[in-house]
Amino acid sequence: MARIDWTRDELLLACALVAENGWRELRTADQQVQDLSRLLRQLPLHDGAAADPKFRSPGSVSLKTGNIVTARAEYGGAPMKGGRLTSEVVADFTDRPAEMLAAARALRAGLASTETIGIPAQEGEADAAREGRLLTRWALHRERSRPLRDRKIRAALAEGGTLHCEVCSFDFTAAYGELGDGYIEVHHRLPLHISGVTDTRIKDLALLCANCHRMCHRSFLGESWRTPADLRRQMRTSG
Repeated sequence: MARIDWTRDELLLACALVAENGWRELRTADQQVQDLSRLLRQLPLHDGAAADPKFRSPGSVSLKTGNIVTARAEYGGAPMKGGRLTSEVVADFTDRPAEMLAAARALRAGLASTETIGIPAQEGEADAAREGRLLTRWALHRERSRPLRDRKIRAALAEGGTLHCEVCSFDFTAAYGELGDGYIEVHHRLPLHISGVTDTRIKDLALLCANCHRMCHRSFLGESWRTPADLRRQMRTSG
């Protein structure tokens, strides 16, 4: 099969496995490797890849744990070719071990809390596509609290008097006048598909404009999400 790069979420789970094993490689026969292989093959991240028995097999998971071990700055030997993203995730674990392990556990809990499904891509045509038909689609939707969202907005208004994006400072009222008055999008700093079932507090929510909200959720270079703080740093770097 063609080589399929590991996503950040997959690497998060594999790196947590290695960290909890004292930063030692895990072998193919290890039950934890077998379990992680099974979990990765169930994720709807790579369409149809799980049809190939070699995809995220115990052997490939074991190999990735070796990549992770050699990607550490403390490793004295020659590093294996694990890729840039592997090195970045390992560095994150080195800098923020407790935070990264908590994120990995939250991801596992979120994946275990409900079935994950992928919506198949629709066939298109070269120059035109039929649209506008009423379609019925079954999908899973994580429960969200509208009252909590409203309280977040009221708290922001009480504190500062305006609603603006926490990443780029965009103000809908300033841009659109009465049409934009009172409008802002509310975002979970840790996505619900990562946290799973949780008690959300007002401080766990961020106020974002539509553009920054999309960028927080956009899959890019193996990352399926980023926090508002991450996005803010990326904007400063890009600027």
